[in-house]
Amino acid sequence: MDIRSGEVAVITGAAEGIGRALAIRAHAAGMKLVLADIDGPRLAETADALTQQGADVLALRTDVAVAAEVDALADAAFARFGTVHLLVNNAGVAVAKSAWETSLADWDWVLGVNLYGVIHGLRAFVPRMLEGGHPGHIVNVASIAGLISAPSMAAYNVSKHGVVTLSEGLHHDLRLRGAALGVSVLCPAWVRTRIAESERNRDAPDRTCVADQGPIAGQAAQMVAKAVASGMDPAQLADIVFASIEANRFYILTHPETRAVVRARLDDILEDRLPTAPAMGFGKTRDRAP
Repeated sequence: MDIRSGEVAVITGAAEGIGRALAIRAHAAGMKLVLADIDGPRLAETADALTQQGADVLALRTDVAVAAEVDALADAAFARFGTVHLLVNNAGVAVAKSAWETSLADWDWVLGVNLYGVIHGLRAFVPRMLEGGHPGHIVNVASIAGLISAPSMAAYNVSKHGVVTLSEGLHHDLRLRGAALGVSVLCPAWVRTRIAESERNRDAPDRTCVADQGPIAGQAAQMVAKAVASGMDPAQLADIVFASIEANRFYILTHPETRAVVRARLDDILEDRLPTAPAMGFGKTRDRAP
């Protein structure tokens, strides 16, 4: 997709982090913006900052886990701008726990935002984007966790693997119909965001206590927080994403060192081996289980 000034971008999870960086990058390209996030006050701050820079912004507090709210976002976007050229399903949350330590509330929350948030975005926007008939692009934000299986991240891994296969199927379905919509799935490793603190936007009774995690999951959570703090700048990631959109690149792996870890997993599958445990830094792999 050739991004042109005046085109419309919809970005969820846009109040901060990756979403905010993508919004800034979209504005730099001259795009009009529809921004959504569950954090209303922070979303308003981001929208105000972009408006002061001359952006044409529609901001709407949205819980992407709720289909009706994403439908309302689509209604508002098309009512305001008449069309949408770029859809970025970015909103995401994380919990660091093993499968058996993850509560049903945890599963509902993570899958609701990370997977159903993307599903709701596709259902609400793609039919109308197809009706418009113009070239466009969809970016579904997964993670390197959608291509490998890190320990103590059960719900997150499942949600992001779901986003990857959903995106692959979407690509095939659009191609079979001759649609003018491209698809990318974004699979970054660590990026400097507050995803390690994503439970700040969760109802207090369902938040994870340190005692609920267990010692191994607790250590994993600390490692994740440390890795995120030293991760890629969101602005750098946004530049990679926009270059990938213009190149119509499907898989966007922003961290070159993760390719070896993905390759190790594929080799395990094809060689009928036990899974190799990925190191949390993703620069190397640990010894296989015996």
